[in-house]
Amino acid sequence: MGKYFGTDGIRGVANEVLTPEMAFKLGRAGAYVLTKGCAAPKIIIGKDTRISGDMLEAALIAGITSAGVDVLQVGVLPTPGIAYLTRILKATAGVVISASHNPVEDNGIKFFADSGYKLPDEVEEEIEALLDNDLQGIPRPVGSGVGRVRPVEDATDQYIDFLKSTIKVDFSGLKVVVDCANGAAYHVAPWILRELGAEVIAIYDQPDGININAGCGSTHPEAVREKVLTWHADLGIAHDGDADRLIAVDSQGNIVDGDFIMVILALHLKAKKQLPHDTLVATVMSNLGLHIALRQAGIKVLETKVGDRYVLEEMLKTGAVLGGEQSGHIIFLEHNTTGDGVLTALQLISVIKESGKSLAELAAQMKRLPQVLVNVRVSDKDAVQNHPDLAAAIKKGEAVLGDQGRILVRPSGTESLIRVMAEGPDQAQLYQIVDDIVQVAKTISAQ
Repeated sequence: MGKYFGTDGIRGVANEVLTPEMAFKLGRAGAYVLTKGCAAPKIIIGKDTRISGDMLEAALIAGITSAGVDVLQVGVLPTPGIAYLTRILKATAGVVISASHNPVEDNGIKFFADSGYKLPDEVEEEIEALLDNDLQGIPRPVGSGVGRVRPVEDATDQYIDFLKSTIKVDFSGLKVVVDCANGAAYHVAPWILRELGAEVIAIYDQPDGININAGCGSTHPEAVREKVLTWHADLGIAHDGDADRLIAVDSQGNIVDGDFIMVILALHLKAKKQLPHDTLVATVMSNLGLHIALRQAGIKVLETKVGDRYVLEEMLKTGAVLGGEQSGHIIFLEHNTTGDGVLTALQLISVIKESGKSLAELAAQMKRLPQVLVNVRVSDKDAVQNHPDLAAAIKKGEAVLGDQGRILVRPSGTESLIRVMAEGPDQAQLYQIVDDIVQVAKTISAQ
């Protein structure tokens, strides 16, 4: 990670850390770096529903147009929709204003290259260098050289048409609860499912600028679970604020996270001989049950660090077409260049329809091993992560588990958190091990 860019763009408390001044500078620097040598450069900008989006969008647009670059404005749209439109509209770059699953006070800015992929580290470093050098060397065109802003009126329609083109079945006969997290999918997700024939019960689809992710969405699947059971639905799906991830719930109320979804999709693709190299890419956070289920089916699992950018890098390197994270970021390289929650929902429901099996039956192909994950808010995540006392606590826990489980402790890439995870056969034991490590982390943070 760089000085400003984390694993998923630049994030912080809006108007405090991520200020309009910072957004303006980032717009100028990004426009300059990403459009050098282009005859008629244009950058797409989209956002989620949080209240600070308008403020940051205005500042970004001012920065970009002041560098002589046009802006294509798509409004509220899922992050993967902006990645898709960046490619299809042949834009020079794309920008998303979103903090994904974070609370409303946070926001973020993330760039896509003209290919629709996230920026490589060296490009982010070039932008950071300009920020540190007070934007020296960036021209200020005048008159007709200043950039224009052009709304893309049919952006949502184009994205929905693309999503529909990825499947070959209709969803008639299915009752689906959709939790939109009061975020970027509030319109797209219910609309496309209804167009495909499903009976849709949409919840948390009334964004007001401040209710994004509030007690709902993929980080709070209990909300959609309750509605699935109340309405006797076939399944529920929950997105996060920018709709690049998906968590599902079966008709019995069981949570079907990204690991289960990847197993379901990988086994389905392999059966259809559409899983190149019989390979799936997952992160070190994926449950051991995923590895067992896929190994038994002859599917190889390649592991990466946590972060969908690392999953994508490994997929591009190895030729894999399916990869993702337990959190619900699933990447289908055959269709899009980044995790796409709505696309994932369509692919998952397609398997249900094609197989004639319920989501519960499909999820039963994987047996989840007990896993405990606790997020610890700390003052300095790097100092805590590298402290010898934390290393000693981890080693002590590993001695208890032996070869029957594992411990993973890592800093969050987007927040000031340390994530402590343990996996093994005895959940009560796992809780104790994790709690011991958490208490050490808190003690270090308080010093």
